[in-house]
Amino acid sequence: MPPLTDRLPPAGLRLRVGLLGGSFNPAHDGHLHVSREALRRLGLDEVWWMVSPQNPLKDTVGMAPFETRVASARAAARDRRIRVTDIERRLGTRYTAHTLACLRARRPRHRFVWLMGADNLHQMSRWRGWTSIFNFVPVAVFARPTYSFRALSGVAAVRYARARVSERRAARLADMGPPAWTYLFIPYHPASATAIRAGQRPGRVTSLQGGET
Repeated sequence: MPPLTDRLPPAGLRLRVGLLGGSFNPAHDGHLHVSREALRRLGLDEVWWMVSPQNPLKDTVGMAPFETRVASARAAARDRRIRVTDIERRLGTRYTAHTLACLRARRPRHRFVWLMGADNLHQMSRWRGWTSIFNFVPVAVFARPTYSFRALSGVAAVRYARARVSERRAARLADMGPPAWTYLFIPYHPASATAIRAGQRPGRVTSLQGGET
């Protein structure tokens, strides 16, 4: 039987890696769409889907077992450049800032970029140690319908306004020293984890990715 999660590459390699964290409850084509856009627009070598054992800001009601969510991610990650990982469970971390600190210490040659949706940028100030995230790694934010204005006028965007990188320079983001972040407009994808759980047809996108959201 194949392993539930993908084996990570050797720590000694120098890779440009996008980190997509979330519950993946369940994983769907929207996650795949964002990941492929990140690979293309940011010049990444890989994207790691970090399935959260339990998101601190989400209710456990309606949350599928961890192994079920990992299995859904394995089924949805139809790209050899995407790795599904349970690294947060293995590290014993609950918060994104702690996870990133551990990854940077254990894999200093990798160039990590945190990937997140505009909805998560809007309420990022609720995350534990959220300023550390901007100071640990570059951040790529993907536009979401109806969220752009709120996200770009929110606490996080305003605080790090001077560190914002234009879209035309996004391909260099992984090699920039933090704080550095960019806001990317990408084609809309209708997949919704909420709709999938409810047995509905895909509609308005709900949260695709993020650490504590």
